[in-house]
Amino acid sequence: MSQNNVETLINLLMLLTLVVAIAIWWATKHGGQRGRIADRVRQAAQVQRNDSAQEDDDGNDNLLARTGHRLARLGDRLPLFDAKYREKLRKEMVRSGYRSQAAVSVLLAVKFVVGLVCAAFTVMLGSRIPVVGAYPAVRGVMMLLVFVVGMIVPEYVLAFFAARRRKAMAGSLPDALDLLVICTNAGNSLGVSIRRVADEMKTICPPLSGEFALTADELKLSGDSTRALQALADRIDLPSIRALISTLTQSMRYGTPITQALRTLSHTERLAHIVSLEEKAAKLAPKMAVPMMVFILPAVMLIAAGPAVIQLMSVFAKK
Repeated sequence: MSQNNVETLINLLMLLTLVVAIAIWWATKHGGQRGRIADRVRQAAQVQRNDSAQEDDDGNDNLLARTGHRLARLGDRLPLFDAKYREKLRKEMVRSGYRSQAAVSVLLAVKFVVGLVCAAFTVMLGSRIPVVGAYPAVRGVMMLLVFVVGMIVPEYVLAFFAARRRKAMAGSLPDALDLLVICTNAGNSLGVSIRRVADEMKTICPPLSGEFALTADELKLSGDSTRALQALADRIDLPSIRALISTLTQSMRYGTPITQALRTLSHTERLAHIVSLEEKAAKLAPKMAVPMMVFILPAVMLIAAGPAVIQLMSVFAKK
């Protein structure tokens, strides 16, 4: 048997070991009465999700929708993640702007698929690594490590987009507070004011507009202002938003004027935003020093000293 066939056989055995380990985990997780109950709960959730998706799509059976449904089904059947971890991911997905029921299942499926793809590439290309690539045990350990890393990467990507979304909402919050002050000063109720601010902020900051619109709908349907505002604070997860919710809650509880409290909070947030911009402007000069020395200074020196160097070279060439 040639060396290539041996390496191929070893790679296949590694992949088979990974699949067997996952199957054993599946059997352990789904064994007994608790496993059967968990299966029934997931099946019921999947049936409800498919019904809601079918009603929303109205026959729109494109490639993206089919891929999303298949990933959601795969994520529901994965036994690697317990209910506590799924709840944590659900909160992160809501804060990132993904409020669909299938969002967590799709994320779990993406994590698993990315991990498997990274492990497969490690098995196929691991033999080309110098020194350690010739040992199957080392390649097996690398396969497991890369599988774990591949499952972690989608969470970091999600955290990056969530942080960028929160940053955009924090930058537009002073404008939203000014509009909210104007609306409440005009005599509108809190729900009507939030709805109007959501409509006005739709082109400026769509994420903040969507959160305000959802809060306005909750205020209109439930009537529980404290619960709706607290849900807004949990979805956005910003200190400035929590200060706004605390101010509105205290104003409604103690009967103080909301307009005056909002005006004070708007002035504070505006000053904080200006201070943050001044801080960024002060940090700009040190940050520009290295790019100027690396990219701009050599070009300036070349333009300034180039003619003199050429003349000196011509003089020495004549001598």
